[in-house]
Amino acid sequence: MSTTLPPEIPTPTGTPAAVTAIPPDRLDDDAQAADAQTPHDSMGDAADGTDSDWDELDDWDDPPWWASDWAAVLVTSIVAHLIVVLTLALVRLHQPVEEQVALMAAKSENVPDPVNLIDTLQYSDDPEESIGADSLSVSEAATATAIEFAEIAEIPSPVDTPPVDFGQVIASEVFSQPVAPMQRLTNQKGKVGEGTQGAAGAIDRITFEILKSMEERPTLVAWLFDQSGSLHRQRQQIIGRFDRIYEELGIVQENDERFKERKGADVPLLTSIVGFGQTVQLYNEKPSDDLGEIKQIINSINVDSSGVERVFTAVEEAANEFKRFRRNTGDGPARNVIFIVVTDERGDDAERLEQAIGTCRRYAIPVHVIGVPAPFGREHTYVKYVDPDPRFDQSARWAEVDQGPETLLPERVQVGFTGDFQQEPTVDSGFGPYALTRLCYETGGIYFTVHPNRNMNRAVYRGEVDPYASDLRYFFDPDVMSRYRPDYLSPKDYLEFVRQSPLRQALVQAARMKPAQGIDAPRTRFVKRNDAGLVADLTRAQQDAAKLEPTLLMMAQTLMPGMEHRSDETSPRWQAGFDLAMGRVLAQKVRTETYNAMLAKAKRGMAFSDAKNNTWVLKPADEITVGSRWQREAETAKTLLQSVVDNHPKTPWALLASQELSTPIGWQWTEQFTAPDPPRPNRPGNNNPNPRPPRDDQARMLQKAPTRPIPKL
Repeated sequence: MSTTLPPEIPTPTGTPAAVTAIPPDRLDDDAQAADAQTPHDSMGDAADGTDSDWDELDDWDDPPWWASDWAAVLVTSIVAHLIVVLTLALVRLHQPVEEQVALMAAKSENVPDPVNLIDTLQYSDDPEESIGADSLSVSEAATATAIEFAEIAEIPSPVDTPPVDFGQVIASEVFSQPVAPMQRLTNQKGKVGEGTQGAAGAIDRITFEILKSMEERPTLVAWLFDQSGSLHRQRQQIIGRFDRIYEELGIVQENDERFKERKGADVPLLTSIVGFGQTVQLYNEKPSDDLGEIKQIINSINVDSSGVERVFTAVEEAANEFKRFRRNTGDGPARNVIFIVVTDERGDDAERLEQAIGTCRRYAIPVHVIGVPAPFGREHTYVKYVDPDPRFDQSARWAEVDQGPETLLPERVQVGFTGDFQQEPTVDSGFGPYALTRLCYETGGIYFTVHPNRNMNRAVYRGEVDPYASDLRYFFDPDVMSRYRPDYLSPKDYLEFVRQSPLRQALVQAARMKPAQGIDAPRTRFVKRNDAGLVADLTRAQQDAAKLEPTLLMMAQTLMPGMEHRSDETSPRWQAGFDLAMGRVLAQKVRTETYNAMLAKAKRGMAFSDAKNNTWVLKPADEITVGSRWQREAETAKTLLQSVVDNHPKTPWALLASQELSTPIGWQWTEQFTAPDPPRPNRPGNNNPNPRPPRDDQARMLQKAPTRPIPKL
């Protein structure tokens, strides 16, 4: 909106009219005549105080002012000037004004807040370890440290503007939708849940990361190897892959001019080897570029049989060892540093996680982990162990190892389909153990979940599992599981995040309760030989079921407050977790309580529809006939479980929900006929005269290699 100022009106100017004076010659003659007759004082008046003759001449000799010539001139001048002034006032002046176009108009109705200027500054005496949004030095641009970038900003696009007289302003074509820089979307945090079938595939991806680092500046790669015996074969696979890694890197160095220029002063790639178990050992204090030396060092790594893996201690100590390469030399750090951790467990020193993250972030050292998938909602799984020494028994045995869970606190209730939760098939969580995965995520690295028998199309059975691989029955697509990433927060932030939602609080509290056993092979067949015997059998079955009810009831009561906040939860992971937990707990609760109620109904007496039948058989059924309360709970359980299947397909939650739905929740009585037990033959002794063939124990021992105990993995 423009404001047009009124044209300036120039103020008219003119010269005042001249006043006609008495002629000077006349004044002189009169003065001389007067002086001759009358003396004067210094002021021109007569000495006697009377008026002078000059005054008399002024009064009587001059004509009146209106009769003089100069009066006519004065009147004429005044009239002329008045005419000019009136004429100018009636004439409109045209001053050219530049036309202004208003593209946008914003009307502010709020008075802006006053700006408070800073009068004084105070500085803290405590040194800061991180400067400028985690920038390594002032020579490098600081980057944003937001937890996540949104691919599309929440700020709406400009709205259509109304048409104006001078044209239509299309603001949507002037402004574009603000978006986050895509290169920062991939580099801001690390990647998790990168599934591979072997360490070789993970190393190929890591080779690409090393090449990207070498393009920026010379690079040091530190390999941190778990020294446990279960990693022996994997270390050998990695050694066999080293030739290809350095061959590819060498080809790139020879063909890239940037690397050729650096060869004279800096070796583009150096390698260092670190081993960890109960202790941490640096095998080459001076990093090397000799491939033969590197392979020899890896082959000489000793096996640590303690069963302790101090992986986070190793990462922190390695970062302190190689931080000298990350100090600023004027043009930035001397080298990039990359850590590659190879392990098959979660680590036994998770209390050092925060220190390891802080040290690596301070010196901008990404940590990549070639690890194992964490079992879904479990701490332990079983690994197929085959003795690495061929002189001993090579038969497969199963050893329990710590490989999970994938979250900081348990988020899955321990309710099994069978009597023991641990007897359920173990499934892949889609992610690695929480602490190691968060280390990669926070430092910009990648966690590779390596399993040689990964198959996302069908179940994997124990007979198919390779040696030193974990027993996981089902695997899931990483692209699907990316929406269900765990919350990789510090313990303090995670607890605060959980406290913000009653639904999350309820799920975590229920998941931390002791396992709730379901009905493990309940007795369903009752033969009526007499009334007393039938009642006794039914009572014993009731007692077994009654032991399971309190834990299930307590779990249901713990989860119930979250039901009112289901619509408030936006995270698909927490949605799926709560619905599965509540659905399964209600299903197991109704299944157990209605089993007890059906036994109580039979104790009150039931008549066979066919008089020849003598046996009651309890079979699973979808119909609930013993109470409306259980009917409502059963319907709620089915609704929750079905929502998991429909809204979260191809996930562990959908798998468990579909299995729960496949088992009916209620029960129904059926009747059968059971023939009386036939009499048992009287056999006082063994009448078989043929002796067993002799056993050649010594020959059998020669054929079988000795067995030694499974070491602590």
